[in-house]
Amino acid sequence: MFGLFKRKVREVHAPVDGQVVDITEVPDEVFAGKMVGDGVAVNPVSDTFCAPIEGVVSKIFSTNHAFSIKSDKDLEVMVHIGLETVALEGKGFERLVEEGAKVAAGDPVIKADLAYIAEHAKSTITPIVIAETSDVKKIEKKLRIVKQGDVVMEVE
Repeated sequence: MFGLFKRKVREVHAPVDGQVVDITEVPDEVFAGKMVGDGVAVNPVSDTFCAPIEGVVSKIFSTNHAFSIKSDKDLEVMVHIGLETVALEGKGFERLVEEGAKVAAGDPVIKADLAYIAEHAKSTITPIVIAETSDVKKIEKKLRIVKQGDVVMEVE
């Protein structure tokens, strides 16, 4: 009888090509301490940051350095491009969609100048955070080199 109930697993995809590390390895105490939420981070090697899940763009910061996608399955994922990038005041970032847009996983959201960010910010490392974890039972993280679209987390 219990075998009939399938666990509800939601996949979170890499928003960009790069090396995935655990959120605790991010050189920033707010992210590493999971104060924003649990997740992973990518050391990006490509410049277009895509939606990690299907849903609605619920927030794009005015400086275009971070965005959130909310799925219709009660999952919200934030992508924060680089560390201390809010101080760049939008320089090095190009918004490709607007808040409220419906997106599929893999749709481009922000284009970033990684060389500019590397020179003017603390780091290009990009946290990918599950914003609300109160109903999350488990997050299985896939720590490896990824291409945009590869699964980086399975959230149950």
